Amino acid sequence: MSSFESITSLLLCLVCALLLSSEASVHEYAGERFVSKGNAFVVHGGSEGIYSSLPNQNESSIPANGDAYIRFEKITFRRPKEFSNFSSGLVQAIVFEVDDRETIGGSAYGGQRAVCCTADLAKLGVCSQGEIIHRPSTQNPGWPQVFGVSFNVDDLTSTLQPRSISVTKTGMYNLYFIHCDPNLQELVVEGKSIWKNPTGYLPGRMAPLMNFYGFMSLAFVILGVFWFSQYARFWKEVIPLQNCVTLVITLGMFEMALWYFDYAEFNETGVRPTGTTVWAVTFGTVKRTVSRLIILMVSMGYGVVRPTLGGLTSKVIMLGATFFLASEVLELVENVGAISDFSGKARLFLVIPVAILDAFFVLWIFTSLSATLNKLQARRMLAKLDIYRKFTNALAIAVIVSVGWICYELYFKSTDVYNEQWQNAWIIPAFWQVLSLSLLCVICALWAPSQSSMRYAYSDEASEQFDRDDTLTLIKPSPAPSKDIRSPPKVRSTHEGNEVSNGDLEEDKTE
Repeated sequence: MSSFESITSLLLCLVCALLLSSEASVHEYAGERFVSKGNAFVVHGGSEGIYSSLPNQNESSIPANGDAYIRFEKITFRRPKEFSNFSSGLVQAIVFEVDDRETIGGSAYGGQRAVCCTADLAKLGVCSQGEIIHRPSTQNPGWPQVFGVSFNVDDLTSTLQPRSISVTKTGMYNLYFIHCDPNLQELVVEGKSIWKNPTGYLPGRMAPLMNFYGFMSLAFVILGVFWFSQYARFWKEVIPLQNCVTLVITLGMFEMALWYFDYAEFNETGVRPTGTTVWAVTFGTVKRTVSRLIILMVSMGYGVVRPTLGGLTSKVIMLGATFFLASEVLELVENVGAISDFSGKARLFLVIPVAILDAFFVLWIFTSLSATLNKLQARRMLAKLDIYRKFTNALAIAVIVSVGWICYELYFKSTDVYNEQWQNAWIIPAFWQVLSLSLLCVICALWAPSQSSMRYAYSDEASEQFDRDDTLTLIKPSPAPSKDIRSPPKVRSTHEGNEVSNGDLEEDKTE
């Protein structure tokens, strides 16, 4: 099996696994097992940012369109038959806002903090033994919300009554299913909970992204109208580099539109459209990969001062394929799956390869740019030198801004352990899209199709001068000139340089 087939098979397996585990604002529980946490047994039911209900809604108990709520449907706890010969304590569901996390759990006489009420705490009269320890919130009356069911002898299942919890305070809400009975071994939970914001089913931290991608789609349409109109006017003057930019703009238009429709359908139904999400992720990954490859090839002078990349072609393709694979896996895991954040260690494992490949891209790009600028300056190709300097400055600014934003992102996530700043979390992914579009706009401005496009394209004479310069520098350094003897080759070399210089100066006059 070829390496391409292996990569394709790996991606298909990953997509299938994510399809099977996909969740949304409709959180489904299909036999989730309780895990021991201290003296409690816990299943995490979900975490989402929810805005408070819109004002002036109906007083009816039936949720209206502008209401925010968490609804429980067919939540059933199931135990094996061999463990059904006894009655049990309560299996409870607890919903609390992140600011009220300190009201959950307690300790007796300064001992270890516990979630389940111990015998010592029960003696103090602060809780009932075998139940969750909780105190009323001082900021949100009626919270946390705690309710539960128990098993009678020979019962295999126990079901929570369907209910809706109205959300009247904006915050990050958490749901946990907890029991304190060690005899309830192999207990599982089934059913679903539905989390709704006033404007739809999008989780609060994702809700602003729908409008953001709407604006980004409009921005790409405006950029596309400008670029394609120029392309149509001067199609006879188009160079290969401009064809590559056209491809990136097209991919960007599809990506933004797919993300918008993805969020719009998610907001409407509460279930993420996995197919649309996979396509949006794939178009975005292809766009980022192609963009990096184009910038690298331009930095090497492809299409401007050399017709091909020579022996570097295979290495460039290999780097691009590796970056695509690493980025695709990361984006699929982040966007196609559970809404609740997954393990930080798992994300770190996926982020590191992408970060290393990005750093390698940056290093290779600036190394190639430096060599290209030196050659252009040595040959006095002033028109191409000017455009490459502007391109270098734009890239340098983008890299500096990126490094600064990465530092801010690390600070943001390290200081937001409990997702208390969830309302601003959408800015993190949005920034990278804006930066990418800004850099694309700069490239479009520098290399827009025009009557003089061909003056920036590759020419045989320029390539010959570059190849000759490389050969003289790398293979046979020129000897030091003698004080007494004038070297004819030196005069001939100077004459050739003047011809190239005069040619470029003539180009500048016609600009």
